[in-house]
Amino acid sequence: MAAPLSDGDRRKQISVRGIAGLGDVAEVRKSFNRHLHFTLVKDRNVATPRDYYFALAHTVRDHLVGRWIRTQQHYYERDPKRIYYLSLEFYMGRTLQNTMVNLGLQNACDEAIYQLGLDLEELEEIEEDAGLGNGGLGRLAACFLDSMATLGLAAYGYGIRYEFGIFNQKIVDGWQVEEADDWLRYGNPWEKARPEYMLPVHFYGRVEHTPEGVKWIDTQVVLAMPYDTPVPGYKNNTVNTMRLWSAKAPNDFNLQEFNMGDYIEAVLDRNLAENISRVLYPNDNFFEGKELRLKQEYFVVAATLQDIIRRFKSSKFGCRDPVRTCFETFPDKVAIQLNDTHPALSIPELMRILVDVEKVDWDKAWEITKRTCAYTNHTVLPEALERWPVSMFEKLLPRHLEIIYALNQMHLDRVAALYPGDIDRLRRMSVIEEGDCKRINMAHLCVIGSHAVNGVARIHSDIVKNSVFKDFYELEPEKFQNKTNGITPRRWLLLCNPGLADIIAEKIGEGFITDLSQLKKLLEFIDNETFIRDVAKVKQENKLKFAAYLEEQYKVKINPMSMFDVQVKRIHEYKRQLLNCLHAITLYNRIRCNPSKSFVPRTIMIGGKAAPGYHMAKMIIKLITSIGEVINNDPYVGDKLKVIFLENYRVSLAEKVIPAADLSQQISTAGTEASGTGNMKFMVNGALTIGTMDGANVEMAEEASEENLFIFGMRVEDVEALDRKGYNAREYYERLPELRQAIDQITSGFFSPRDPGCFKDVVNMLMYHDRFKVFADYEAYIKCQGQVDQLFMDPREWTRKVIRNIACSGKFSSDRTITEYAREIWGVEPSATAIPPPNLPRN
Repeated sequence: MAAPLSDGDRRKQISVRGIAGLGDVAEVRKSFNRHLHFTLVKDRNVATPRDYYFALAHTVRDHLVGRWIRTQQHYYERDPKRIYYLSLEFYMGRTLQNTMVNLGLQNACDEAIYQLGLDLEELEEIEEDAGLGNGGLGRLAACFLDSMATLGLAAYGYGIRYEFGIFNQKIVDGWQVEEADDWLRYGNPWEKARPEYMLPVHFYGRVEHTPEGVKWIDTQVVLAMPYDTPVPGYKNNTVNTMRLWSAKAPNDFNLQEFNMGDYIEAVLDRNLAENISRVLYPNDNFFEGKELRLKQEYFVVAATLQDIIRRFKSSKFGCRDPVRTCFETFPDKVAIQLNDTHPALSIPELMRILVDVEKVDWDKAWEITKRTCAYTNHTVLPEALERWPVSMFEKLLPRHLEIIYALNQMHLDRVAALYPGDIDRLRRMSVIEEGDCKRINMAHLCVIGSHAVNGVARIHSDIVKNSVFKDFYELEPEKFQNKTNGITPRRWLLLCNPGLADIIAEKIGEGFITDLSQLKKLLEFIDNETFIRDVAKVKQENKLKFAAYLEEQYKVKINPMSMFDVQVKRIHEYKRQLLNCLHAITLYNRIRCNPSKSFVPRTIMIGGKAAPGYHMAKMIIKLITSIGEVINNDPYVGDKLKVIFLENYRVSLAEKVIPAADLSQQISTAGTEASGTGNMKFMVNGALTIGTMDGANVEMAEEASEENLFIFGMRVEDVEALDRKGYNAREYYERLPELRQAIDQITSGFFSPRDPGCFKDVVNMLMYHDRFKVFADYEAYIKCQGQVDQLFMDPREWTRKVIRNIACSGKFSSDRTITEYAREIWGVEPSATAIPPPNLPRN
């Protein structure tokens, strides 16, 4: 990392981090030393850097606990409506620095650690990322938790405590190799196990219909052990809870069958039950219908709903308030948000509990369920939609299958009454898909079982209404909403880019941290020479720091004066990293063709993981690394062009690369990226965007006005028109000489001399079955990149556009998104009032 700050520089770095009082510093030091002492007394005499990290983490955690207890007490006494955000993924990243920022402790810790002769940044680097997510969907959940706490909502995140998160990516000989992410190896100082709230979850078995009602019997039981992680709001003393479930075998697991048999075998078989929370499925935007995945989905839902109902029933001060034995008021006290269809089983599970266990009348139970649940759709790609085989349900969740059949019958009866004789409409709208293998369409289940359905950017919500769920929209248009995604400005500005946050605060104050729309005030300074210079200086410092990091970590030397051109996201054909590759090759050919001409120097950085089973995505990584191998070692090119693959892209690496980027690539085929959130992070951190009119790019262009982004390529209507006409890649290949040259080089083995046929699958896909029409946007993209070069040669104009983009990024705060969910879906009002801190009396 960059050299430690001098004493003077450290004293200057105070604005948005707050001034550390001497008392705070002394207290942190004392607490740190106490924690370190107890760590070492137990184990050894010599402290390691990891000991120092844990001592600091426990010191910071101590500041959370009082606020955490008080927040939960506050909710218990006031009994507000509670929000339950259910997600199979929470991509949290690191917790230490985020907690210090939100508690206003960063300066005190920095100073105390410095006085002890240590470097805070080095300690922060020791923490493992909590990589319990694949990409956008899981990271969105993490941003939402931060905003819900900051807005004072009584909210809970519920998910799975995967023992192994998203794999660590190694690049070996240019290929991706996966390594298990053993993130809990050294323990997790931020979680608290809560064995007293352990709950049973049932699988398999059979259904018995008796005069007393329906019984699900002869089931196998797995226990769900909760682990709680505190989620602090920004300087408001609110600390909410993320509760993640871990699977545990009951003590009598399998022993019944082994009374005369092998006791050792029976104990070893406990692993089978505990495998449920072993590993995150590493697919992004792709459905893999594995039984273990369905078990994970039911596991989180069954445990969570028991917990929700327990909390609903135990009313204030332990008295048995009769209102709580009746479920009429359930939707007034509980909102369940389904993050995609992964927790869709909440709908039949809530029905099962209400009808079979609580003996609520079926129609009443259905009304309660619909008023409680709401569904967020995250993708329109057909391969990503969850469609579970009925046969799997029959075996694993027989009662839920019965309930789904009954709900579907009710739903189809209603459709048939409204559209008599329209058999095709019934087929299209059924939750059950007929065919060789009967399947349950989980998205259809979510739509019929929710009172609100939302997309995650305006263009995506329109596609949801007009194509994906068109029939459902015609039936119940009032159900469908838009909630454009956002990102938390605490992690994605204050924490990762303190230099930028400081110069913004100097100009407009600190209000923007919790009201990002205040960035609009920066428009006054768009022609202020000092501010232009300051913004450019912060960017250059971030670039130097990132260049130093790359050199230290990966032994890669880059030119910090070059344009940092960055595309970081999961590797997927629809995200079109291949279009970026074709641009890199085209630039390379132009330099080779005319080495003496002056070129705008670029460092093209591409990062992201490929799902282990996604052959084409892995080939794309190999192509990127192969192109880099040739370009980076060509003496004719020198410093003009570099292509770098950023290994093991993750939250903590995003926090380093995004503040250093000049250009952000958001180049998916129009109509395929639901929203994107990386695009927003780059915008607020002072990169300019080159992108298609897709996802939230459309609204970014609307906010900053289109001439301040580099927008190119087909719009959704153009893509649809091309589909009707028929996309013929060869047409473009024949017509565009630079494209033809690039493809011929890939085909001939120019980039893979030791294995000339290496990329035949990639070329074959691009030429004959490219669903995402890379060639159709090539010409416009290359031309647009030329405009990027032109502007980059005028640093003042470039920086003015940067300032305009930052000033117009306020809409993309997750605080705004969550405020809209709260008011328009959950029926609650965010609160700006802080809870009193633990050292003050409660009232």
